[in-house]
Amino acid sequence: MYWLDWILLVVRVVVVFFALLIAVLLYVWMERKVIADFQTRKGPMRAGPRGILVTLADGIKLFFKEGITPTNADRPVYIIAPVIAMMPAFLAFAVIPFGTSVTLFGRTVPFQLADLSIGILWVLAMTSIGVYAVVLAGWSSGSNYPLLGSIRSTAQMISYEVGMGLALIAVLLYSGHLRMSEIVAAQDKVWNVIPQFPAFVVYLICGLAETNRPPFDLAEAETELVAGFHTEYSGIKFAMFYLGEYVNTVTVAAIAVTLFLGGWRGPHPSFLPWLWPLLWFLFKVTAVVYVYILVRGTLPRMRYDRLMDFGWKRLIPFGLLWVLVTGFVVVAPDEFSRKSIFTAAAVVFGVLVLAMLIGPLFASKPREEVTS
Repeated sequence: MYWLDWILLVVRVVVVFFALLIAVLLYVWMERKVIADFQTRKGPMRAGPRGILVTLADGIKLFFKEGITPTNADRPVYIIAPVIAMMPAFLAFAVIPFGTSVTLFGRTVPFQLADLSIGILWVLAMTSIGVYAVVLAGWSSGSNYPLLGSIRSTAQMISYEVGMGLALIAVLLYSGHLRMSEIVAAQDKVWNVIPQFPAFVVYLICGLAETNRPPFDLAEAETELVAGFHTEYSGIKFAMFYLGEYVNTVTVAAIAVTLFLGGWRGPHPSFLPWLWPLLWFLFKVTAVVYVYILVRGTLPRMRYDRLMDFGWKRLIPFGLLWVLVTGFVVVAPDEFSRKSIFTAAAVVFGVLVLAMLIGPLFASKPREEVTS
C-alpha cells in the first residue's frame, strides 16, 4: 500500500468513528422524543432546535463532572472496564458494508473499513468481548451490589448470545458466505428476512438482551440491585458505559440490516450512484432502532427468572430447530425430488394442525376454587 492508501484508510476510520458518535447523539434524541410522544409530552426542547443537542449537553456535563473512585476499587481494572465496554461496538462495525464505493484520487474507496473473510465470526467475537466489561466493572468496584449485578448481567448476556449465534448460523447456512459483502450481494433479488424471518425475530430479541435494552435491561435497571454493575461509576467513566451501550445498539441494528434487510440495497436513480445506497442503509438502520424504541415504550420489564427461562427454554430450542430446518432446506434439493419435499412438508404441516386441534382435548382443566 502506498502512503495515499494509508491516508484514505485513516480518513475512513475517523469518518466512521465520528459518524457513529453523531448517530448516537441523534438516536438518543429520537428515543426521548418518541417516548415523550407516547406519554403525551414534548420531551427535550431546551438544548438546540427542538432539543436536538440535549445528548451533547449531557455528555459535556458528564465530562466535567467529578469522577469518584471507590476506596476498595482495583484502580487499573476499574479504569479499563469502561474502555472495554465502548470499543467492541466500534470494532464490530468495521466489517459492515454501509454503501458501494467512491473513486477518490484515482483509487476506489469502498464504504467498508475491512472486508474480512470471517465477517460473521468477527461480529460474534466482538459482541462477546462486551461481557468482560460488565464482569470487570462489577468486580473491580469493591462493592457487593455491583458484583452481584455484574454476575446476573453476565448470565443474561451469555445466555442470549447463544440465541444470537444460532440466528447467525441460520443465515450463514442459507447464504453460504461468511464475508459480509458477499451476504449483501446474495440478497440482490430476495432479502434474507423473507426466507429467514424466524431467525430475524430471534436476532432482534437477542439484540435487545445483548444491548441491555428494555424489556431486558435488568443489567442496569434502577429497581435491580441499585442500578447494577456500574453503580460505583460517575462522570466520564459512566458516560463511556452509556456511549458504549448506544453504539452497540446502532451496531446491532446495522448487522440486522446487513444480514436480513439487504444491506445498502434499494432502488435509486442513476445520478450520484454512491449516495443512494448510503441513504438506504441509514434509513434501514433508523427503522430497526425505531422498532427498539417502540419495544421500550410498550413492553414492561421482565422478571429475571422469566428472562432466563425464555432464553434457555424457548428461544434457544427454537433457534436450534430453525437451524435444522434451514439445513434441510439447503441440502434437500440436492438429495430429494421436489415432489418428496412438498409431500414431507404437507405431512408435517398436517401433523402440527392436528396436534393443535386435538391437544386442548387432553389438557388438564384447572381446578375450581372452593368457596366457603
